[in-house]
Amino acid sequence: MIEARYHDSVNVLQALNAPAEQAPFDRAEWYALLADTGLTPLIAFASDAVNAAALALTEDRGRIAPLRNWYSFTWRQLAPAGAAGDRLLEAIARQLKSRGYRVTLEPVPGEDGSAERLARAFRAAGWRVSAQPCDTNHVLPVRGRCFADYWESRPGSLRTTLKRKGKKVETQVLTRFDPQVWADYEAIYAASWKPAEDQLAMLRAFAEAEGAAGRLRLGVARAEGQAIAAQCWTVENSIAYIHKLAHLESHKALSAGTTLSAALFRHVIDVDKVDLVDFGTGDQSYKADWMEAVRPRFRIDCLDPAQPQAWPPLAKRFLRSLRAAPTPAALAPTAAHG
Repeated sequence: MIEARYHDSVNVLQALNAPAEQAPFDRAEWYALLADTGLTPLIAFASDAVNAAALALTEDRGRIAPLRNWYSFTWRQLAPAGAAGDRLLEAIARQLKSRGYRVTLEPVPGEDGSAERLARAFRAAGWRVSAQPCDTNHVLPVRGRCFADYWESRPGSLRTTLKRKGKKVETQVLTRFDPQVWADYEAIYAASWKPAEDQLAMLRAFAEAEGAAGRLRLGVARAEGQAIAAQCWTVENSIAYIHKLAHLESHKALSAGTTLSAALFRHVIDVDKVDLVDFGTGDQSYKADWMEAVRPRFRIDCLDPAQPQAWPPLAKRFLRSLRAAPTPAALAPTAAHG
């Protein structure tokens, strides 16, 4: 027998068995950091005599969404693989009808089967499901290369920039948390072209915890003793994650960001021996200079047809499908010529 229930604390996630290929955004500690920012958890939990599964969510006026913020590269189910986990996910999806009329899950990875698995579970539970790409993830499969071999395959403009500017700044890659370097990062970010951060305390707490666990790779570039670029990476399960990067616009001519990125790529490839580098979400053009593959991230939008609040968005979805459908003329066979 499967029991499905809800919790308003992320502590229940500690009871789950960690996935074999755990990412930073799968851990109970990550969800605890999110809850500390003021998000209200809705942990949908199901268990049987042997297994347990959960979806870390939040709810607002009948609309249910992932417990996440912009620091999260991905969001996915926390469930054991196989049929047992599928049954638990379907039980959770069925039970969620009592909490809301719409569940929108994003950004869900597809390469590990998560998007297909979640869509299947919600369809089996009676939801009307739309699964569409919503974002882009740039990655670098290392394929056993050393940094020198990888660097030879980069665009000529990038290699030329490092050759001309690389000696003008000093780089440092730390594998521990350093309060002064972190203060430098915050100062650089505040003065950079990037939008203001409103959860800096969360990011610092994450960096401190990753440093204590040996997973942090904190990079800083200096010119004449002044910190002018900084980056926060982590390494876990042979994957390097690029979380945050910033440089001072006032020193843009030194290309310190490029030099620091090269130093961090060298470290994770030659020292950490990672298999993959993950540049997070977003399709910024500069990412293509460093990465070699693109993966979609999906939005799984689920509506309960039994609830009147779901009818207007279901009608809009139906009308969109009609507009996207090929016309009869487009379907007609092309006349033969000759």
